[in-house]
Amino acid sequence: QVQLVESGGGLVQAGGSLRLSCAASGRTFSNYNMGWFRQAPGKEREFVGAISGSGDNTAHTESTKGRFTISRDNARNTVYLKMNSLKPEDTAVYFCAAKFRLPLMSRRENEYPYWGPGTQVTVSS
Repeated sequence: QVQLVESGGGLVQAGGSLRLSCAASGRTFSNYNMGWFRQAPGKEREFVGAISGSGDNTAHTESTKGRFTISRDNARNTVYLKMNSLKPEDTAVYFCAAKFRLPLMSRRENEYPYWGPGTQVTVSS
């Protein structure tokens, strides 16, 4: 099993940047693909991006392409979400999630069995 804890959220002005971290503990970290999801007030949880177990492949959405970057440091059992040019519509609770790396990376939240408690990101206009 994998235990996850997010950190790095906070209040930032529009146009600013934040880097979220997700620290993992449990079995071999490189065996797990990692996903980032977010849930805005009054909205359903949505996929933000994902990264393969090795870090060689990433997935993004149109709303965050060019602004958000996913990376990982398997030696530190940590996944990162670097967020630039933040907009008020990015305001949400951000969650990291883990799934076994096979057979594929996934954008579907129901394929991720392990979740962190989330960290709040608030972007002021």
